[in-house]
Amino acid sequence: MLTGSDLLAKVKELGDVSKSDLVRGCGYVSTKKDGAERLNFTAFYEALLEAKGVSLGEGGGKSASKGGRKLSYVATVQGNGNLLVGKAYTAMLDLQPGDEFEIKLGRKQIRLIPAGSSEDDE
Repeated sequence: MLTGSDLLAKVKELGDVSKSDLVRGCGYVSTKKDGAERLNFTAFYEALLEAKGVSLGEGGGKSASKGGRKLSYVATVQGNGNLLVGKAYTAMLDLQPGDEFEIKLGRKQIRLIPAGSSEDDE
């Protein structure tokens, strides 16, 4: 099974082949008890992501609690136009219901400044 730069080079070399041929060509194949071939798609895609610098391993990012999802530090504007900052982030900052913020708009950015403080207090 190829990994790292060898995997990336082989994927590029194989070009426009089927997903099955790609997985097979990179060595992500095992044999079932009955002798049939089994393509290990999950292992292949995990190795491909790892080779491209995307880590799926444990301990990489911060999380708000034990288990659960890792924080992505990305917020997405919802369909109704709202921008939601989740509980995990407010908990990290020890924010409480009723805490107020001044909204500062810049070029393609939004800054939230706690009410009653200056920007230098960050």
